[in-house]
Amino acid sequence: MTSTAALLSQRAQGHVKLHMKQQGVDRLREVGAAKVRLPPGTNTAYLINTAGGLAGGDAFSYDIALAQKAKLTITSQAAERVYRSLGPPAKIENTITLEAESSLHWLPHETILFDGASLNRRIDIDLNESARFLGLEATIFGREASGEKIISTFFREEWRIHRAGKLIHSDIIKLDGALPNSKATLGNNRAIATIVLIDPNSHIDLEKLREAIGSQGGVSAWNGKLVARLIAKDGMILKKAIVSALSLLASQTELPKTWAL
Repeated sequence: MTSTAALLSQRAQGHVKLHMKQQGVDRLREVGAAKVRLPPGTNTAYLINTAGGLAGGDAFSYDIALAQKAKLTITSQAAERVYRSLGPPAKIENTITLEAESSLHWLPHETILFDGASLNRRIDIDLNESARFLGLEATIFGREASGEKIISTFFREEWRIHRAGKLIHSDIIKLDGALPNSKATLGNNRAIATIVLIDPNSHIDLEKLREAIGSQGGVSAWNGKLVARLIAKDGMILKKAIVSALSLLASQTELPKTWAL
């Protein structure tokens, strides 16, 4: 057995398949360390990683599907942590399918990368033309308050969104090695987030949203799609800006309780 194969044999794996109908859960399957909990009387699902974080070679995947007119908010129990890798990157793959008039709020908490961490995260979304999607991914490169420094890391995040079979959004962020610190990149910031809203009937007041985000980022909207980029010195500043933005974008839906400031 090679050293890489030996390492992978010790890695955590997890898979969740959650398919929802308008009336509730249609199919639920959990494998390995990936779990999901849906409190009775709510439309919120909480993702849980019982492995306690991610390390090099760990692999988690989530298959989420909403049938016609189904509505769901998905969040996580807490921030995900990615530790130093001794080999291949940790992988997170999210596959989301939304049928006609369904609505999904994909709002996991931030992912925290420690020095030497390696993460490859991908989110693939297939939307019916009348479906609504609000998604967030946030990443923190070392916690400022804890004095954590990132000397080197690998981070790759890819979004691909199709609506009615047509690719409408493709986005890749890749960092490899030392964090970029120019004015055109991170500067002295260590926390970033991307928010995407796909809503054919959206009438977002961009000025209110830009005011809510403030100096922590910017936002644009066109052709039924809104994209916001946020950046901050630390996670708490980022979280406050995220909550302000999501409160405007969530379409009168309360944010999950775990997002309370």
